[in-house]
Amino acid sequence: MVLFLKIMLIYKRIAVKVGSNVLTRKDGTLNVTRMSALVDQIAELRRSGVAVALISSGAVASGRSEIRPDRKLDAVSARQLYSAVGQAKLINRYYELFREHGVACGQILTMKENFATRRLYLNQKHCMEVMLDNGVLPIVNENDAVSVTELMFTDNDELSGLIAAMMGMEALVILSNVDGVYDGDPSEPTSAVIREIKDGSPEAQSFVATEKSSFGRGGMLTKYNIARKIADEGIAVIIANGLRENILIDVLSEDSAVVCTRFLPLPKPVSNIKKWIAHSEGFSKGEVYVNDGAREALLGTKATSVLFVGVIRIEGDFEKDDIIRILDLSGRQIGLGCAAFDSAEALKRIGKRSDRPLVHYDYLNLVHNAR
Repeated sequence: MVLFLKIMLIYKRIAVKVGSNVLTRKDGTLNVTRMSALVDQIAELRRSGVAVALISSGAVASGRSEIRPDRKLDAVSARQLYSAVGQAKLINRYYELFREHGVACGQILTMKENFATRRLYLNQKHCMEVMLDNGVLPIVNENDAVSVTELMFTDNDELSGLIAAMMGMEALVILSNVDGVYDGDPSEPTSAVIREIKDGSPEAQSFVATEKSSFGRGGMLTKYNIARKIADEGIAVIIANGLRENILIDVLSEDSAVVCTRFLPLPKPVSNIKKWIAHSEGFSKGEVYVNDGAREALLGTKATSVLFVGVIRIEGDFEKDDIIRILDLSGRQIGLGCAAFDSAEALKRIGKRSDRPLVHYDYLNLVHNAR
């Protein structure tokens, strides 16, 4: 067990995502030494009063090192087999390591469909709240064994963003095998880590490498996009090198000077319902096109709903309360929202003045920087 000096921490409620390349060796086997070090740090954070949710990759890579199939498997079969075996191995290891600190942990295997409806979303949120309220550390991973390929998360970076938003976390720490977002090719000696990314600096995305990791499904571009979105919802995001010793404690300390990339959050709070809507684009059932006047009103400084008088076209077949996309005349998405009418009724009201909007502002999430 590692002993730490008394530290001043910035946040009291965080999500930590650990990537496959942090937890595994080159041959795919679990790096138990590194896992143990990360567990030590999480346990120390909890002793310091920090509520932590852990989103952990590593199941597929872990299972790959255990199973030698008699014949070549297709990609879906291999993922299902390796994840089923590897997840048991992974959570058992976490259980044993956290038990040494007197920390109870629980497993949550989820799928993208569980974020599709408000009811499923809230049920999942309630489960994790009960765990945190009772001192149990949630360890979250995608249920690769049964997830439908077309509806899978991009990777656990996307899942960690959803969890951070759902649980109202103050910060999300994404641990990768690099120090952060670089201003060039990370392999070039002239490249440096971008230490801060804030609102109004979208040009940082042009520097992001598109290569994917060797074991995970995502890469730095996915991390950047998720981090920017979560920061726009008022949650700080830190991308740091999980291979560095004591990295979690260092990046969360008040006087931290560790090299990493910090995405500064927007100060305006976002409601829980809007956070859910913001991450529901993959479940949208229709498109609503608005005229220029409606676009300007929606993106202005005053809270504005999507009114039928500004709607010029509706596409798709949706029911009341389904997620729909709001687009301008050029087809650019400016928001997502919950429909107050089904598509049949909405079509009858296009262009008309109505006492009820198609999407009320309370159930509308506008795309930041849509201008």
